[in-house]
Amino acid sequence: MTRVRYISLTVLFDLLAQIVAWYAFYMVKFEWQWLDTSTTVAPAMVFIPALILGVYWVVLFAIFGLYKNLYLISRLDEILRVSKITIIGTLILFFFLFIDQLNWNAGNIGNAKYFAITYWVLVLISTSFFRIFIRSVQKRQAKKGIGLHRAIIIGTGKNAIEVEANLNRNRILGLDVIGYVKTGLEPEKECSEIEKPILGDIKEIKNIVLENQVDDVIVALEQEESRKLIQIMDQIDMPNVSVKILPDFYQMIIGLNQTNQIFGLPLIDVLPDPMPMWEKVAKRLVDILASLILLIIASPVMLFLLVLIPLTSKGGAIYSQIRVGLFGKNFTIYKFRTMVADAEKVSGPQLASQNDPRITPLGNFMRKTRLDELPQLWNVLKGDMSLVGPRPERPFFVDQFKKQIPLYSRRLRVRPGITGWAQVKWKYDESFDDVVEKTKYDLFYVENMSLRMDLKILINTIATVILGKGQ
Repeated sequence: MTRVRYISLTVLFDLLAQIVAWYAFYMVKFEWQWLDTSTTVAPAMVFIPALILGVYWVVLFAIFGLYKNLYLISRLDEILRVSKITIIGTLILFFFLFIDQLNWNAGNIGNAKYFAITYWVLVLISTSFFRIFIRSVQKRQAKKGIGLHRAIIIGTGKNAIEVEANLNRNRILGLDVIGYVKTGLEPEKECSEIEKPILGDIKEIKNIVLENQVDDVIVALEQEESRKLIQIMDQIDMPNVSVKILPDFYQMIIGLNQTNQIFGLPLIDVLPDPMPMWEKVAKRLVDILASLILLIIASPVMLFLLVLIPLTSKGGAIYSQIRVGLFGKNFTIYKFRTMVADAEKVSGPQLASQNDPRITPLGNFMRKTRLDELPQLWNVLKGDMSLVGPRPERPFFVDQFKKQIPLYSRRLRVRPGITGWAQVKWKYDESFDDVVEKTKYDLFYVENMSLRMDLKILINTIATVILGKGQ
């Protein structure tokens, strides 16, 4: 069963669970009158509220990431995740949505507590029951070899053979090894017991993953091959592809990845996504609201610059350029023009320098105050960019930097931003060394991004704009 089908089935069962929970709450409250209520409603009138609440819970579960990492998750972990989110969801319902209806006072506050606790228990039991049922079916299918994730093993030595042998013994892990990837290990150290096909070498990892629709990549290198780990991680830095490594290599990647779960092999499941789903949703909502408000507030300044820029230098006011965005997808970025027209017509793509002769006097002022970035609020509103994130670069430079800077492509795991950690901590790119240093800051942001960090970056950026310290 595919990832999409698992998610769809879980959503459907969650919706059903909430309808069951609401009907159970109706029985407890009105039919059995366990909560000492004298009012009643017709059973037919319960379905619409139950359906609305079902949609509410599904949306809440999605925001808090309960539809991520569903494949063969521990049933205990499932219950713990559900219990925490249902507590939050129940509090939201009773303290915000129903507060006027309950008309709480000293006399009925006790009943309100019973309502909330009873409803939460029913939601928890119902949701957990249906989710445990789905996971049990998944595990039973996995034991029979049904619905397994397609996996490849990087390495052809004894470690690789041991990993496959363990996977075959523990089908509950849900991984089906379809082949191996050579690492250039000396022939005498390669294991002759390999039965699955060798799909290629480490230079072809990305194509192998895409062509074979691989879900999981298992890195099983020999001790003397440890230096190749960064090269491998750089190539398989793709969305929806899980990377698992042997524990011996944990210290090598600490700070670049986060561990989420240790399987029985043991393997470490490396997750490149530190920001919870609810923070992602909140970040996107902030981007939309802030960019819309700022576009309205800044519209007089933008209109003034639209007229002033062509008057002070030859060329149009708006400059557009292709940049590389989320997961390597190209998009068109918009800026107020700060350089002379056709600045790179003869020289070709170049990094700007601090005293770049191509920058106009007005352009120099706009760069110091970051006014040239205002049109990018439209990119943020569209979803091409975020307010905070690594600065987007041109395809010409991205292709170069990916070859020269290890893990540079990890910057593409998040939306690029108008401002970022590298912008507030490092100077303008004037050389390749500057790019390397800024990449370190960008990678730090990618691996530690949070709403709190975004706020810190925005505050630093505002100070830069007010003080005119931009470049």
